[in-house]
Amino acid sequence: DSNDDIEDVSLFDADDDVSRRSKKSKIRHPVASFFHLFFRVSAIVVYLLCELLTSSFIACMVTIILLLSCDFWAVKNVTGRLMVGLRWWNQVDDDGRSHWVFEARKVSAQGSKTSSEAESRIFWLGLITCPMIWVIFAFSALFSFKVKWLAVVVMGVVLQGANLYGYIRCKVGSRKNLTSMATNYLGKQFLRQVRFPGVWKPS
Repeated sequence: DSNDDIEDVSLFDADDDVSRRSKKSKIRHPVASFFHLFFRVSAIVVYLLCELLTSSFIACMVTIILLLSCDFWAVKNVTGRLMVGLRWWNQVDDDGRSHWVFEARKVSAQGSKTSSEAESRIFWLGLITCPMIWVIFAFSALFSFKVKWLAVVVMGVVLQGANLYGYIRCKVGSRKNLTSMATNYLGKQFLRQVRFPGVWKPS
């Protein structure tokens, strides 16, 4: 009987491990994940192929700017909140001063998260890779003297770079918080050295 009990527990533990892995790898918001990549990848593809598709620069420019604008709105207001639990925005107080707000969803008491690891990878991969590509386009347009494309490329760098900066601030916190964390850490290490000279135990 005791052997049977032990086997049952091990089987339940294995089932729990499988369920945890499936939750981590499962995409819970497929529509948000799709549009997180769709607009920004489409803007890059149109930029690369526009001269082959049409001879109208105005049509290409308007299409790319529309895609970049849709991407900026979707990533800022929808996909960041659903996929990784982060959001940022600007608000004006009663005195007319502008304030930037960066928020991260708090983990529940049970430690459960509404976003999966797969969604987090998709979000950060798209968020970081695409602005880097637009930076490469900017240098390429500058060195090849394609002045008319500089405005479009700069728009891509600014819009996608703004989202990247905003979500990094949400993820790591403000500079003031980072400074206070570093100060507290060094203070603890100094006190530990004073109490126990010759012993260094990094936390």
